[in-house]
Amino acid sequence: MLSSIDAILMGRVTYEGFASYWPSSTDREAEAMNRLPKVVFSTTLNEVDWSNSRLVKENAVAEVAKLRQQPGKDLAVFGSDLAVSLIPHGVIDEYRIFVNPVALGGGKRLFEGLTQRARFKLAKTHTMTSGVVQLTYVPA
Repeated sequence: MLSSIDAILMGRVTYEGFASYWPSSTDREAEAMNRLPKVVFSTTLNEVDWSNSRLVKENAVAEVAKLRQQPGKDLAVFGSDLAVSLIPHGVIDEYRIFVNPVALGGGKRLFEGLTQRARFKLAKTHTMTSGVVQLTYVPA
């Protein structure tokens, strides 16, 4: 998936987790994660220092709409909080949800905080050798 995108969009929580892991990672995805431009949406952060990251403190919807108008590959939103804030504005064309074969017994709901109903249509599925299933949905 990383080869099909031009930028990663994320909120503060995802940024902090990713920025603490990827810069020193030796995983095969690390080079792409560190190289790709990253747009971090946060009203509480004052700076971002992970390579190729920039901070947007205001109007995530307008910024995403502007990014969508630029030529190039897809944009990827990592993290559900940012996605929840964008869903009502119709700026997400496709949702790729990865289901891992692990039961945690608790945790945060995928679209925690969504205040209005959002309908999706299943577009495709892909089962990976690891047992992870990728579900691709589009807005209905």
